[in-house]
Amino acid sequence: MNVNQLTLSGIIKRVSNLQSPAGIPHWKIMLEHQSQRYEADLLRNVYVQIQVVLSGERFTSIAKNLKVGTEIHVEGFIALQTGRNGVNRTVIHADNVELKT
Repeated sequence: MNVNQLTLSGIIKRVSNLQSPAGIPHWKIMLEHQSQRYEADLLRNVYVQIQVVLSGERFTSIAKNLKVGTEIHVEGFIALQTGRNGVNRTVIHADNVELKT
């Protein structure tokens, strides 16, 4: 069995919402993560910006509180998304989102 599970926390840099042709609500978040991790016994700075996609009615209540500058914790899986311009990028599809206060 292949495992595809990711947990990441960070600050919301951008939020947008849309609805699919099938009527499913989606929210797109640009998440900025900064931390320090040990690698080969050396401390390194880690920085990443990655898009997080929340899909479905179950995220409607939390989506009202998704604002730029809010810290969140995301659990989900990663997938390749091809943009209209043909450029591929990795995104997180959220299974669970928690707001940090």
